[in-house]
Amino acid sequence: LGADLAELRLDRLAGFAPRRDLPALLAKPRTLPALVTYRPKWEGGEYEGDDEPRFEALQLAMELGAEYVDIELKVADKFIKFMSGKKPENCKLIVSSHNYDNTPSAEELASLLAQIQATGADIVKIATTATEIVDVSRMFQILVHCQEKQVPIIGLVMNDRGFISRVLCPKFGGYLTFGSLEKGKESAPSQPTAADLINVYNIRQIGPDTKVFGIIGNPVGHSKSPILHNEAFRSVGLNAVYVPFLVDDLAKFLSTYSSPDFAGFSCTIPHKEAAVRCCDEVDPIARVISSSLLLLLHSLDC
Repeated sequence: LGADLAELRLDRLAGFAPRRDLPALLAKPRTLPALVTYRPKWEGGEYEGDDEPRFEALQLAMELGAEYVDIELKVADKFIKFMSGKKPENCKLIVSSHNYDNTPSAEELASLLAQIQATGADIVKIATTATEIVDVSRMFQILVHCQEKQVPIIGLVMNDRGFISRVLCPKFGGYLTFGSLEKGKESAPSQPTAADLINVYNIRQIGPDTKVFGIIGNPVGHSKSPILHNEAFRSVGLNAVYVPFLVDDLAKFLSTYSSPDFAGFSCTIPHKEAAVRCCDEVDPIARVISSSLLLLLHSLDC
C-alpha cells in the first residue's frame, strides 16, 4: 500500500501468545519498521488482563527489534520501572493518551503534553475526540508548538468532525498519521484507509506550505469533491490539498480557520444561505441566484 511502518495491534489478535507469536511477527528481515501496541480495554483496546503480562509482551517486542512501542500515560511510569533501563537504543517509546469524550482546552492539552514529556517519552501521542470541527484547531496549535520545540508528537482528533486532523497533521508537524488496511478495519473512529491517504489526499506531498481547500457541509463524507480536486491539484503541480469539512456552525468554523493557510472553501447543504450571510462581499450574480432560490422555495411553501 505504500506505508512507512506497520502498527501491530496485539490486543486484536485472537489467541495471542507472546513468546510463540512475537518472534514470527517481528522476524527479520522485515519490509517495514514495526510499531507494537497492546492496548487495554480501559484505553479503548481489547486487552482485559493484568498489566504485567502485557508489559512482558511489550518488553519482548523491544528485545526482538520492534522500532516503536506504545504505552499509555496512565501506566507509563510503571512500565518504565518494569523495564529497569533495558529499553534498546533503537526502539522509540511512544507514550500515549486517548480521550474518547472530547478535546480539552489548549491549556489542558499543554499540561497533558508536559505530563507525557515528563515520563521520558521519545514520542508524545495525544488522541482526542471532536464534538465540533473547531476542536481540531487546538490540536493543530499543539502540533505547531511541538514542532517549534522539536518535540516529536502524534496529535490526532477522532470521529468525523476530527477527520481533517488525520490528513493535515504533516502540514502542522505531526510525526505520523494512521491509515487502515481497508474500510471496516479501522483501529479508531473515522480513520481513513492508507490507500486514500496516499492516493486521494496525496499525503506525501503535504507540508508546511501546503494550501488547504475543502468542501463545507453536513453531511459531507459522501462528497466526491476531494477525489476530483486533489487529482486536479496533482495534475497541475499545485501544492494544495482538498478535504471534507463536517461543519455544524459555519460562522464559528470560518472565524476559527481564517488564516491564509485555509485558502478556499466550497459550500454545500445545509450552509449555503449561511455562507452568503458570512461573506464580506457577495458577487451580484450570486446574490440574484440566492434571491431567486428563496423566492422559489417561498412559492413552493405556498
